[in-house]
Amino acid sequence: MKKWPNNKSVNLVFHGHSVPTGYTTKGVVDRLSAYPFRTLKKVNDYYPYSVVNTITTSIGGEQSEQGAKRFKEEVLSYRPDVLFIDYALNDRGIGLERAKIAWEQMIVEALEYGTKVILLTPTPDLREDISSEETKLAKHSAQIRALAKKYNVGLIDSYVLFKKLAKKQPLVGYMSQNNHINQKGHQFVADVIFEYFKL
Repeated sequence: MKKWPNNKSVNLVFHGHSVPTGYTTKGVVDRLSAYPFRTLKKVNDYYPYSVVNTITTSIGGEQSEQGAKRFKEEVLSYRPDVLFIDYALNDRGIGLERAKIAWEQMIVEALEYGTKVILLTPTPDLREDISSEETKLAKHSAQIRALAKKYNVGLIDSYVLFKKLAKKQPLVGYMSQNNHINQKGHQFVADVIFEYFKL
């Protein structure tokens, strides 16, 4: 809300895998259509005097252990005011226990730095039944919700929102491939993120 010369730049840092990076299908990347930049657009339009930066430190194919290893040097170095973590789709490969350790490390380091943290449950993978509570994504989502509660940080529960959406319409309309959302899917996530920035 502050105007120049009393304003300052605000850094939103998005850490995770291919989805926040903007991967669509067949290796094609559409950065500006991904939810980090759609969030920036919404924030910028709502707060016309603000100087807000969206910075993505996400890497396609990465899981949270890899993200935790480079966290101090490649994420905190951007001096994030708000940090978003989105790794669950790829964390299925390392399992719940290892993922929990990595997420907790990043959450604690960010909070100690003074950053506000918002965790994201996964966007869908059409190869899993989103209505089931027994899938890997459902279990990782539950773990992320528990971490948000434990550390009293923000939560974007993408998984439950897409789950509710799936009861009304096929999710294929929101996907560019089985495990990557399309522009419509990214807007859906960005709209929910923006709720944190509304007065």
